[in-house]
Amino acid sequence: MLSLQENPGSGRLARASILVVDDSEPILDLLVDILSDKYDVRVATSGEAALLMLARSPVDLVLLDVVMSGMDGLEVCRRLHRGPLGETIPVIFLTALSDEATECAGLKAGAVDFIAKPINRDLVLARVANHVELKRHRDHLGSLVLEKTRDLKRALVLMLETLGALAEYRDNETGAHIRRTQMFVRELAWALRRRGAYPDVLNDGYIDNLHMAAPLHDIGKVGTPDRLLHKPGRLTQEEYGEMKLHAENGYKVLERARKELGDAPLLSVASAIAYTHHERWDGTGYPRGLRGEEIPLCGRIMALADVYDAMTTRRVYKAAYAHDQVVAQIFSARGGHFDPEVVDAFLEVADRFQEISEQLQDSDSGARIKALDERVDPAD
Repeated sequence: MLSLQENPGSGRLARASILVVDDSEPILDLLVDILSDKYDVRVATSGEAALLMLARSPVDLVLLDVVMSGMDGLEVCRRLHRGPLGETIPVIFLTALSDEATECAGLKAGAVDFIAKPINRDLVLARVANHVELKRHRDHLGSLVLEKTRDLKRALVLMLETLGALAEYRDNETGAHIRRTQMFVRELAWALRRRGAYPDVLNDGYIDNLHMAAPLHDIGKVGTPDRLLHKPGRLTQEEYGEMKLHAENGYKVLERARKELGDAPLLSVASAIAYTHHERWDGTGYPRGLRGEEIPLCGRIMALADVYDAMTTRRVYKAAYAHDQVVAQIFSARGGHFDPEVVDAFLEVADRFQEISEQLQDSDSGARIKALDERVDPAD
């Protein structure tokens, strides 16, 4: 019977591996004799030794004695199933006990089957073959699901980047802006986590969603009139008020999609970014004038990333600010525009921001983008 693992260099599937755990040497010898022609058989004489072996080298199946000195089989099975391998390695109990209570306890501990002692060669071979085959098919299905999930994720990322590029195109921004801000938010999130900040939020899934959602921060500009997006001079206060609606418009679009998909975490982050990346720590931002930690963390991170990119990007009417100037201005806005914790994290990775900015330059250096010093809000 074959496992899913390939034999390196041969292109052929390797033999399935089986760990036999029993404190009786005659039983171990008998099972090795029965199984070794078809399987890679390993042995352990105690529960403790079995768990150590599995931690170092997982197997395809475990044959486990129930009654052993020291840690019994039930406890070994429970511990195995509390670990990361518990759902992937089937356990068959070896037992001389045939009462219903033992079977019930074994199944609750995570066993998939029982083999009664004294050992019957044909029964052992049949049950082992069945469960190795089931594992082989389960692993194969798992691989297919993982591959399809990756394909869907790649398609989703491309879709989000395309939607974000649509908004930036209407505002005469470039795709490089999307790539840069994506990388900026991820660098900031990692730096915050290294500092121990917001440990309840900054897990791997949240950071991945933050990175994927970043291109949609200005998706609401799709609904902003061209007369505002393409106006060469300073916006009036009335026009600026109309421009600011892009944050709420983006939020509404993404929230509707989120509800349709059943509270998808990625879209929850995306809608929060779109709605709050123009809010300010001191409460002077828009659209709601949120203050401090009322602003979602993703919005606070995006705010700094977006401003850094806006200030370091060349405009038609002015040169880009130098990196050191931008760092100084962001630091001066610590506790004002920006979350102090996010600024402190930024200072630790500011050199990395500069590297990203230099590596991902706008392909069209003459692209018409709003002059930073001619806008009411420099991040717009």
